[in-house]
Amino acid sequence: MDLQLTGKRALVSGSTAGIGYAIAEALAGEGVHVIVSGRTKERVDAAVTKLQKSGAREVKGLPADLTTAEGTREATTRYPDVDILVNNLGIFEPKPFEEISDEDWFRFFEANVMSGVRLSRHYLPRMKQRNWGRILFISSESGLQIPVEMIHYGVTKTAQIAVARGIAETTTGTNVTVNSVLPGPTASEGVADFVNQLAHQANKSSAEIEKDFFQYQRPTSILKRFEKPEEIAAAVVFLASPLASAINGAAVRVDGGVVRSIS
Repeated sequence: MDLQLTGKRALVSGSTAGIGYAIAEALAGEGVHVIVSGRTKERVDAAVTKLQKSGAREVKGLPADLTTAEGTREATTRYPDVDILVNNLGIFEPKPFEEISDEDWFRFFEANVMSGVRLSRHYLPRMKQRNWGRILFISSESGLQIPVEMIHYGVTKTAQIAVARGIAETTTGTNVTVNSVLPGPTASEGVADFVNQLAHQANKSSAEIEKDFFQYQRPTSILKRFEKPEEIAAAVVFLASPLASAINGAAVRVDGGVVRSIS
């Protein structure tokens, strides 16, 4: 299927590994000119090189801390216009609610919410002026079912869904769409490291930890395994395409069936 994306320009925040990298790779495979972003030049350069070796035609790097206003200004000054913005940058950290400090709350909102808010605030008017654009927030099923082990993370994911819907309301009558994507538990770099750490501590295999996780922490999962980043990327690339023109203001679940509600 031709997704009609050849020649489009896309910025994917937090795209040196995991879901972000998979999205960048999938977009590049559709002929999109992709900007890979990350905090350090080393990781950005490595991701760019890897994408080029996989056949990506035009890939650029953006080393910048997009959790800060200064980093966002640096990004938008260097790349003032894009057709597709994927707000993927995010952090997570299991922590008991009583131990989540004010600093932790602010840190999570800066990374998971404000990075996307600032980038969208810059690129949205330009998309409206051209009468075409896509903004996607990579949220989570945790935005609908707040995980007790990391409430601050879940709350920021709920905020992303709300922000995306609110921005979408401003695009009425245009060819700009704004949506959120809700993955389920995914085998990203950070999750894989966390699972390996738990396996070492419990003297179990990673497969056993994964089975326990879906039995006790996410028992509603239909998939009963961690999703692959590429499975999330496939949905994101479709939503970024002209073929998804009728999908706007939606929270699209790619969650492996974790969320039971049909509303």
